[in-house]
Amino acid sequence: MKPGDVVVGMLTGAVETKVRPAVVIASEGYLSERPDVLVGILTTKIPARLASTDYILQDWQSAGLRAESCFRVFVLTIHRSELTVVGHLSQNDWSKAQACVRRAFAD
Repeated sequence: MKPGDVVVGMLTGAVETKVRPAVVIASEGYLSERPDVLVGILTTKIPARLASTDYILQDWQSAGLRAESCFRVFVLTIHRSELTVVGHLSQNDWSKAQACVRRAFAD
């Protein structure tokens, strides 16, 4: 597992817990030292008004997703054994997702 990977697992969202996709946002250092993974969720429910920490993926198909998806900085920590890697974000989408994470935590 590496930063920018698209994973699927039983994840808690704002409304319900269900099998959903997410993006690994943990650093390589974090992943090498810990058994858990930090992820930001993906949703197919595209908001009418995007927050500064939301990003609509441009290359969602090549990332292994079945539908247009929005990355959200809704951060979860989950054991890596509960996740399955299904793809990886394009460099452009990964850069934009990282910018969302920085806005959420570093501004």
